[in-house]
Amino acid sequence: MVPKVVFGSNSFDQIDTIILPERNGVAPFIYLIDSVFENNKSFIEDRIPLSGTDKIIYISTAEEPKTSQVDDIVTHIKQNYQYVPSGIIGIGGGSILDLSKAVAIMLTNPGSAADYQGWDLVKNKAVYHVGIPTISGTGAEVSRTTVLMGPERKLGINSDFTPFDQVILDPNLIKDVPKDQWFYTGMDCYIHCIESLDGTYLNAFSQSYGEKALDLCKEIFLENNLSREASDGKLMMASWHGGMSIAYSQVGVAHAMSYGLAYVLGTKHGIGNCIVFDKLGKYYPEGVAIFKKMKEFHNINLPKGVCANVTEEQLDTMTNVALSLEPLWENALGADWKSEINADMLKELYRSL
Repeated sequence: MVPKVVFGSNSFDQIDTIILPERNGVAPFIYLIDSVFENNKSFIEDRIPLSGTDKIIYISTAEEPKTSQVDDIVTHIKQNYQYVPSGIIGIGGGSILDLSKAVAIMLTNPGSAADYQGWDLVKNKAVYHVGIPTISGTGAEVSRTTVLMGPERKLGINSDFTPFDQVILDPNLIKDVPKDQWFYTGMDCYIHCIESLDGTYLNAFSQSYGEKALDLCKEIFLENNLSREASDGKLMMASWHGGMSIAYSQVGVAHAMSYGLAYVLGTKHGIGNCIVFDKLGKYYPEGVAIFKKMKEFHNINLPKGVCANVTEEQLDTMTNVALSLEPLWENALGADWKSEINADMLKELYRSL
């Protein structure tokens, strides 16, 4: 679990006092920030108390985070600094938070980030790392995984060393998120809940978080009686609870298929989940029905014909990536999942997107 968390409007302004005890002599803090804020320095950069050789690195999230991208950042830091950083501070959405977790891990572990895609492969404790979300829904701020596109597949570095040491939840940081992005990322949280609560891995610990996150999602996305400030605060907590639910269970069919879609077509995670989940009424009838109501309530039109022009070879790759995520299928369909789904059935689902 994340050992320390601060929540509240403008809590971001406490960052100096929060990280100060972790500063190790002249070793710098490295800030990895979503490049969407590069032209709005007053919102993030001007509020960061840089000291000594501290550095801000702006990172584009136009594409899903990659293992090669993590390796490049780690190499850059090692080449430019004499000392291992005091800490890595990620400020952004799920992509930046995942990159930050991965960089913190790879600063203390040898090889490439791709070597650690899987479960419990990390041997050495990561450097101190802080997560500050500027969009809510992914649960990346609280999860024990960092999902990366590798040379062979999209898969997380799942380990006890992955979670942040400190998270700052400031609802003011998510106030200007565009509506479509707000919806897609919020639905990542909703889909986490459905896949967790309907799964065979469910236990009472995971269930308690999942049920609370689901209640918050319904309040935020199906009712119209919350102020934006109240909605943002609740969405931050829904994301947190949804991430906690997944940390102690697992996701399911939508995430497995979304990973395949992302690997081949580069589809971003939030919208990819929505595109897939919309077609999964067979697996999650009640969850999909409510999702369609939410979509209609907020006038969201999902892309159609996403796989209309994919080749057979691309379909094979998508299917292989999705089916390789065995824990997700076992959670969704049970221990005998291989008798419930196969490559041909999965291809039909992909063709329907």
